[in-house]
Amino acid sequence: MNDEEPFYKKPRVLLLLVVILASIVAMTVSYKNGEVKVGSNLNYGLDLEGGSWLQLQLQGAIVQVSADESKIIQSEFQRLLNDPSVKVEETTLNSVTFTTAKQTTQKTIDGFGFGKSTITQAPGGGTRISLQISRGYAIQKYLENNLNAEIKMIPGNILTFEIRKTVTQDELDALLRPVDGKVNSFKAGVSSETREETKKILESKLNNLGMKEIPIRTVGDNYILIDLAGVDITTAKNLAAKPGKFEIRIQVNGNESEHVLYGTEITPGLPEKQTGDVWGMSFTLSDAGAAALRDAAIQYGAVTNRLDHELIMLLDEKEIYSAPLSPELARNIQSVPQKGLTATTGTGDEGQREAIELQIHLRAGALPVKVDVIGAGEVSAELGSRFKSQVLIAGLIALILVAIVVSLRYKQPNIVIPMLSTSFSEVMIILGFTVLVGFQLDLPTIAGIIAVIGTGIDHLIIITDEVLAGGAMPPDKVYKSRLTKAFAIIFSAAATVLVAMSPLLIMGFGALRGFAVITIVGVLIGVFIARPAYAEVIQSMLVEDTGRKFVDE
Repeated sequence: MNDEEPFYKKPRVLLLLVVILASIVAMTVSYKNGEVKVGSNLNYGLDLEGGSWLQLQLQGAIVQVSADESKIIQSEFQRLLNDPSVKVEETTLNSVTFTTAKQTTQKTIDGFGFGKSTITQAPGGGTRISLQISRGYAIQKYLENNLNAEIKMIPGNILTFEIRKTVTQDELDALLRPVDGKVNSFKAGVSSETREETKKILESKLNNLGMKEIPIRTVGDNYILIDLAGVDITTAKNLAAKPGKFEIRIQVNGNESEHVLYGTEITPGLPEKQTGDVWGMSFTLSDAGAAALRDAAIQYGAVTNRLDHELIMLLDEKEIYSAPLSPELARNIQSVPQKGLTATTGTGDEGQREAIELQIHLRAGALPVKVDVIGAGEVSAELGSRFKSQVLIAGLIALILVAIVVSLRYKQPNIVIPMLSTSFSEVMIILGFTVLVGFQLDLPTIAGIIAVIGTGIDHLIIITDEVLAGGAMPPDKVYKSRLTKAFAIIFSAAATVLVAMSPLLIMGFGALRGFAVITIVGVLIGVFIARPAYAEVIQSMLVEDTGRKFVDE
């Protein structure tokens, strides 16, 4: 039947051995700072290491509103110009023309950020101003100015805005009423982009503190879950719910620098292409911030010797960006404080990537939306250590019980030993996988591994019972036929498990997602690597040891 090469030379068995060896290496060998170290590389999560967890709720609203843009322009410029006589003359689809009794300049009007303007003398005195502005942008600016919050316009046929601040529908209605506006739709929460942006900022912030591989999960529209293994709950709240310290300094002499302003004076913009393929990150300084930058640039000589006096950006005292003033900025800042600035980051994809990273760093001074800690908990290090011991004992007990059951069923060491070895190898490969992808082991993932052990033994029993259906090993042709039938059952069972786990995986139900990931990975490892190898092993070993004859059915 199988009188060719021994099983340990067959490709499927060799593949299993290679994967096991690679998993052992991944679990025990590491390379860091030019040194090779040997030791456990397993990452233990909150349950097994001790630490704290936080549930954060993101504060904001998605709204659909309407308002009269001419009323908005009149109201806003009456306030900005301190002129109650501001009167709108004409409104078109993309422009609003109004007059003011005051003499003003295009630079002053453009500085208010409502769009490009055209300035002419008004009949009878004063200034006639034509603003290039759409209704959507007018509403956005009105909400920004009156809520003192960042407002994002969400693309679509209906004017929809994301308000990155806690606000109620009644407050919004009251705010829009003077400009003939109203709320058409209101939903508490934030957009998926804001949720992901907040997550990335938190990841960047925690990674900058040396806390890598911190699991941060988003749940639903408004929630983020963070596990901080080895961190007490007070420190965890300070890290996650409070902004980092963003600072701009100016190079004075060599490595010496002086403070210019903090992140509270900065409003981040968006990564954008400048001339050609050059990317940059725009941001706006407050009046005080712009004045501080001008004074520092003049005091330390950055306007006359800009290359020796770079601006340095620090996040939590770690440098994230450094560059001299552009020639144009060095020239203009001497006469007027510059509020709108752009940090150039380079060309092509790399320049775009650095611009996005800089945006995240700028955001770290303040998360895009306010977050409230709505849940928190702590697992002591002693309890984590106890859980770790108990989990190890539970795993050993599971393997021993499985060994007893299969021993009673088959009473043949040449079946029991390969079966248990295969199951154990799957566990080793799963653990190696967790190291390679930076997955933390916690109670749900351990439960997933135990579930994989049970599923794997079920499949091995299916293979064994199917090929031994005649009472002994069949001829090679019949063996392959029965093996095909067994794997058809196994693939169906595995597909069922994958389908059952997919909702947990896709919808991300907190820690249960780890259970789903490990279960799915374990089933795939078993189906495509371990179980085919077991079929080769069991065929060879039974041929050598049973001595029983096959009886055709």
